[in-house]
Amino acid sequence: MIKQLVQPLPDPFEPFALSPGIAFGDLLFVSGQAAMNPQGEIVGVGNFMAQAECAFENLKRVLEAGGSGLEHVLKVTIFVTDMAHFPDVVELRKRYFSPPYPADSIVQVSALALPELMFEIEAIAARPR
Repeated sequence: MIKQLVQPLPDPFEPFALSPGIAFGDLLFVSGQAAMNPQGEIVGVGNFMAQAECAFENLKRVLEAGGSGLEHVLKVTIFVTDMAHFPDVVELRKRYFSPPYPADSIVQVSALALPELMFEIEAIAARPR
């Protein structure tokens, strides 16, 4: 098996020298998705829900480009800059995923890659054949 780049275009994360996703066999590994539109502009500065929704939509975009989807997500790791938003994260997980929900870790961090960002989500998903 070889690893394959998964890169929806335009790719707002291209300037950061990372792959949005890597497919390897039946698995898809998705890099952290944040609140950036396809032109690379930050969405929802100061608005946690707007940023998180954008990040989930970016996650969906990479999953679909890699032959997967939200229903095939096995594990997510979520990074927030303020754990006070945990109830919002639970609401978002219920909106974007369905039972059985993916395995999940949530971590509060002091900062993300860009100072305006408040939310990031990475995932491992199955790629159905």
